[in-house]
Amino acid sequence: MKNNFRGYIFSRTFMEERVPQHIQNIIIRDYCNKNNLNYLLSAAEYRMKNCHLMLEEILNDMKNIKGIVAYSLFQMPENNEKRKKIFETMIKLKKEIHFAVENLKITKKNEVEKIENIWLIKKSLPFCLKKLN
Repeated sequence: MKNNFRGYIFSRTFMEERVPQHIQNIIIRDYCNKNNLNYLLSAAEYRMKNCHLMLEEILNDMKNIKGIVAYSLFQMPENNEKRKKIFETMIKLKKEIHFAVENLKITKKNEVEKIENIWLIKKSLPFCLKKLN
């Protein structure tokens, strides 16, 4: 239980990306191997837009695991308040959340700012591209 991490994958698109579940699991497994984390089978999020019920379920069962390894940072809620609340909950519980594709993690409060800056850039890109056209 000490070093157990639950995988977190999507069965829908996220931020205009679509990655098959088996590929997401391969990436998470590889990330866990490289970082000496004990990978537990992934929870697959429901297909409904803006649904994060499986993530909430993992958060409610954190006593049995050390953290979460999500396929991507951009699978977190797009809503700023919901996303920040998840990060704050993980820090408060002294748990970790990792993002395999981006090779990032949150274990301390000061890491949240870096993650949020990346989110702001990603959310701004579509508007920047429209101005170029």
